[in-house]
Amino acid sequence: MDNGKYQPTRWTLSELLSSHGGPELEAYLAQFEQQVKDFEEIRPQLRPDINPAEFVEIVQGYETLEAAGRRVGAYAQLWFTEDTQSQAALAFLGRIDQLSAEVANRMLFFSLWWKSLDDETANRLMAASGDYRYWLESLRRFKPHTLSESEEKIVNLKDVNGMNALLTLYDVITNAFTFELEIDGRKKKMTRAELSAYVRHPNPDVRAAVYQEMLGRVFKEHANTLGQIYMYRVRDWFSENIQLRKHASPLAVRNLSNDIPDAATDALLEVCRRNTDLFQRYFRLKARWLDIPSGKLRRYDVYAPIVASDKAYPYSDAVGMVLDSLHHFSSQISEHARRVFADHHIDSEIRPGKQGGAFCASILPGLTPYVLLNYTGRARDVATMAHELGHAIHAMMAAHHSTLTFHSSLPLAETASVFSEMILNDRLLATETDPAVRRDILATQIDDAYATVMRQAYFVLFEREAHERILKGATTDELAEAYLANLREQFGDSLELADEFRWEWVSIPHIYQTPFYCYAYSFGQLLVLSLYRRYKAEGESFKPKYLKILAYGGSESPAKILREAGIDMASPDFWQGGFDVIKEMIDELEKMEAVKA
Repeated sequence: MDNGKYQPTRWTLSELLSSHGGPELEAYLAQFEQQVKDFEEIRPQLRPDINPAEFVEIVQGYETLEAAGRRVGAYAQLWFTEDTQSQAALAFLGRIDQLSAEVANRMLFFSLWWKSLDDETANRLMAASGDYRYWLESLRRFKPHTLSESEEKIVNLKDVNGMNALLTLYDVITNAFTFELEIDGRKKKMTRAELSAYVRHPNPDVRAAVYQEMLGRVFKEHANTLGQIYMYRVRDWFSENIQLRKHASPLAVRNLSNDIPDAATDALLEVCRRNTDLFQRYFRLKARWLDIPSGKLRRYDVYAPIVASDKAYPYSDAVGMVLDSLHHFSSQISEHARRVFADHHIDSEIRPGKQGGAFCASILPGLTPYVLLNYTGRARDVATMAHELGHAIHAMMAAHHSTLTFHSSLPLAETASVFSEMILNDRLLATETDPAVRRDILATQIDDAYATVMRQAYFVLFEREAHERILKGATTDELAEAYLANLREQFGDSLELADEFRWEWVSIPHIYQTPFYCYAYSFGQLLVLSLYRRYKAEGESFKPKYLKILAYGGSESPAKILREAGIDMASPDFWQGGFDVIKEMIDELEKMEAVKA
C-alpha cells in the first residue's frame, strides 16, 4: 500500500486550458474560430465522387475541431462541478455552451451531407477511413431521424437557453441543498454526499433519519419545482424525438444512441422484472442477520452493514487498497490508475457547493481522465473510487484510437468500472480471515448488485411509465404515487416501505440529465458478472480477452465486441446468467447463516 502518500485533493484543470479568462483564453478561442472557418471552406469539396484520401483528410479536420471543442467544453463543465454555486463558473459555462451550439451549427453541414449519401458511396468511403469507420457508420444510423439543416440549427440554438439551461438550473438548485443530521447528540449540517454516507450507518435510527431528512423534508419541500422541471424535460424529449425525429418510443432514442437493439433492452428489463424475488429473498435473509424484531427489513435498512461497525478508511489507505487490487490483476491497468493521481486529475475533497456523487470524465485520448469523488471515508467510498478509476482505465486502454472512437458506448462503459469493484472485493475476500468480515464483504457485494442492477432497471421502468403519464397530463403527486407503486412491485412484501420514498425520483439526476441512461448500469453489472465468472474459471488466460474488450473503446459496435466474447445481448439466457451469479452469492450467505446457527 501507499500509506501516507495520498491526501484528498482538488484537481488541476490546467492541462485543458491555462486560464478561464484573459489573453490566454481569448487566444485559444480565436484559434478555435479560425479552425472552424477553415473547416467551413471545405463544403464545396463534399461530392459523392470525392477521393477517399481527400475524404479522410476532411474527417481528420473534423476530429481536430472536435478535440478543440471538447477541451474547452470539458473545462467549463468540470470547473462548474467544482463549485456549482460559483457565479463565475456558471457564467463561463453559459458562454461556452452558447459557443458550442454555434460551432455545432456551423459544422452541421458535414454530418448532414454524410447521412445524405447512398449506401454504395458511403461504404466506399468507409472502407478507406480506418479507425473512423465505426463513427461514420454510427452517424448514418441517425439518417431516418435527421431533420433539415435549418431545423437542426434551430434545435441546437433553442437547447442552449431552453432545456440545457433548465437542467443546469436543476443542478444549481439541488447542489445548493444542505441537510441536517443528529450524530452523537449533535446536529451537523452537511452536503448530500456527506449525508448519503450515513445510509450504511450501523444505527438503524440514523439510517431512518437520513432518508427522512433527504426525501421526507428537503426534496419533498422542493418536489413541486423539481417535478415541474422533470415534466418540461419529458415533454421536450417527446416533442423533439418522437414528433420531429420520428423515433418509435422515448426509450428507442437512447437505444439508437447506444447502438443497442430495442429487443436487447426489452430482454434485459424483462429478465430484471422476473428476478425481483431474488433480491426479496436476500432482504429477508438480511433482516435475520440484523436481528430486526419485526423480522422485516425497512427500506431504510437496505444498505445496512451486517457487521456493526462504522469503520472509517483513511484516504491514503483506500487509494493503496484500490491500486493494490488492480495491480494484483494487471500491472498495466494499475499503472493507468496511478496516472490519475500523479497528474492531479482527481478531485476527492468534500466542499460546500461541489457537485455530489462521483464521475469520470474521459475527454481526449492521451489526456488522463478526470475523476470526481466525494470521499467521506466509508467502505462504499472505497468501492466508488475503484469504480471511477475503472472508467479512467477503460479510456486509457483505448487511447490509441481517435478522438471520435476512443470512448466506449454507454452500455459497455460500465464494464471496467464494475469489474474493478469486483477485483477489489475479490482481493479483500482473499486476504480476510474473520468470518464476520467476510460475510459483510459478500453482503456488500450483493447490496451493490441490487443498487446497480435492480434499482437502475426499475428507474428505467419508472421513466417509461412517467413519460407516458406526463403526456396524458399527470401531476407531480400522481407521478409520486406511480413511483411508490414501482417500488412496491420491486420489493413485494420483503420490506416495509415508508411514504417519503415517493419523492425519491425527483432526487435522481440521471432521469433529468440523460433519460433512460440507467439501464446501462444494469447492462454493465450483469455483463461483468458473466465476465467475472469466466475469469474465475479461466484464470490468467482470461485477462488478454478482457483487456481486448477495453482496448476496443468505441471503435466497434457493442454487438461485435460482445460477440467476440461469446455473448448475445438479445438473449434472455445471457441476462439470466448474471442473476445466477447473484443467486450463488446469496446461496453462500445462507450457508454462512447455517454455520452460524
